[in-house]
Amino acid sequence: MDGIPHPIPRTVEEVFSDFRGRRNGLIRALTTDVEKFYQQCDPEKENLCLYGLPNETWEVNLPVEEVPPELPEPALGINFARDGMQEKDWLSLVAVHSDSWLLAVAFYFGARFGFGKNERKRLFQMINDVPTIFEVVSGNVKLPKEQSATHNNSSKSKSSGKMVKEVMSFFVPFFMHQGLIFSCLDVSFKQSRQSEPQTKAVKMSQPPKEDDGSGEEEDEDDEQGATCGACGESYGTDEFWICCDVCERWFHGKCVKITPAKAEHIKQYKCPGCSGKRARV
Repeated sequence: MDGIPHPIPRTVEEVFSDFRGRRNGLIRALTTDVEKFYQQCDPEKENLCLYGLPNETWEVNLPVEEVPPELPEPALGINFARDGMQEKDWLSLVAVHSDSWLLAVAFYFGARFGFGKNERKRLFQMINDVPTIFEVVSGNVKLPKEQSATHNNSSKSKSSGKMVKEVMSFFVPFFMHQGLIFSCLDVSFKQSRQSEPQTKAVKMSQPPKEDDGSGEEEDEDDEQGATCGACGESYGTDEFWICCDVCERWFHGKCVKITPAKAEHIKQYKCPGCSGKRARV
């Protein structure tokens, strides 16, 4: 993220203060600033993430370019689900993933600075004493009056008991979240996407082979000659590949962190070299 780097928390109290600042920023995005947040999550844009900052602000941005990233990353591609769900349901789902990300960041700091059993326990107790973002967004806890009024006016739909159960079913153990994408949205999208043309079907196939009628032997040579633009390894029949729409190079899905479920929601894929993603500071 741009701007002056935030100080790295090193004690339990500092980590909790960092957690609380990021949490307040995320709650603001999903309640008082919900209209602005909704507009920034344009499904036509590339994969976007929602970041909470220690100074109680938030931003919607591209994921960091560094691999591995300096901090755990939030859920990727939240914008792709925006128009496929009721707004209240979509916000609840973003809230669930935001809760998971906050815990990942807090305990990353704990691991980095060698928190012992007692320190980890104390940190979790401090975190557990405040409501989750999901509880705030879903209305299970009350917001301050000024936040509650804004949030109620901006809501466009009412959540049902069924949706609460559906969202909670996605609440996998917090640390299993790290590295995952918004693949759970595939279930919610299945019906709404059935009538749409599968524009990315070609992206989920193997690298193209030249069909000149010269026989199986040359076809096998073509397969062996296709290499991943990231790692340089040859094509394997049991691997998922995706093609960049800009440079038309093929990549292993695992090399560019794209799964078949995620590829279904990408209208135009750009590889890391063509995307021009900017790194956060």
